Amino acid sequence: MLIDSHCHLEYEGVVEDQNGVLDRARAAGIKGFLNISTRRSEWERVVGTAEREPDVWASVGIHPHEADAHADLGAAALLEAAAHPRVIAIGETGLDYYYDKSDREVQQDLFRTHIGVARATGLPIIIHTRDAEEDTARILREEMEKGPFPALIHCFTASAEFGRTVLDLGLTISLSGIVTFKNAKDLQAFAKDVPSDRLLVETDSPFLAPIPHRGRKCEPAFTADTARFVADLRGESLEELGANTTRNFFALFTKASPVEQGA
Repeated sequence: MLIDSHCHLEYEGVVEDQNGVLDRARAAGIKGFLNISTRRSEWERVVGTAEREPDVWASVGIHPHEADAHADLGAAALLEAAAHPRVIAIGETGLDYYYDKSDREVQQDLFRTHIGVARATGLPIIIHTRDAEEDTARILREEMEKGPFPALIHCFTASAEFGRTVLDLGLTISLSGIVTFKNAKDLQAFAKDVPSDRLLVETDSPFLAPIPHRGRKCEPAFTADTARFVADLRGESLEELGANTTRNFFALFTKASPVEQGA
């Protein structure tokens, strides 16, 4: 079995046929889905889907692109939302200096707010980072010194040096369909060396469809294609990689129960 550790089931390209998308994924062997929020207005819908679908869980958080619009969001709102039984993660949050859609200081402040909530709740924080390795690593080191918290770098595309830094800090790394792209040689080399107990797979659907689905809307079913590619890359069977990444998912997202999902 496989779990899509990061998908956006409320986004255009997926939500119009959400039931069909989930059914196709289940038929492809995907047995769990973490439905990610990126702005406060999504929280109710993301949680609502998790309430309806027993193999779907929810996160609550603010994407760095949305930081300016949520500059006044305090920890209390996140803490309240995180108390819902189907919410198993905080995020996605982090830093994005590639698009710079929000002020960098506001992004950093909100990132630290999310980390504080992750520390307080014990729920993992899901981190988006793009062209912001230095500041992301600095904030993670500074915040870890205040007290540990579980964390994941989702859709990892950063340098091997940054990867080793976050692994040393105890973080988990998730690979998306980007790892299958022909121009992703550095990422593929790093993916071979990620410890087997620190690895997850995801789609980030409806974005980043893996080969052989490039150019299409990405669906959670495509987790299987990415997992198959990563398994071949690492010299593992798909069954071995599936077992490891599923075990890692429940070890990280401890609020999710594999028993109730029949895992």
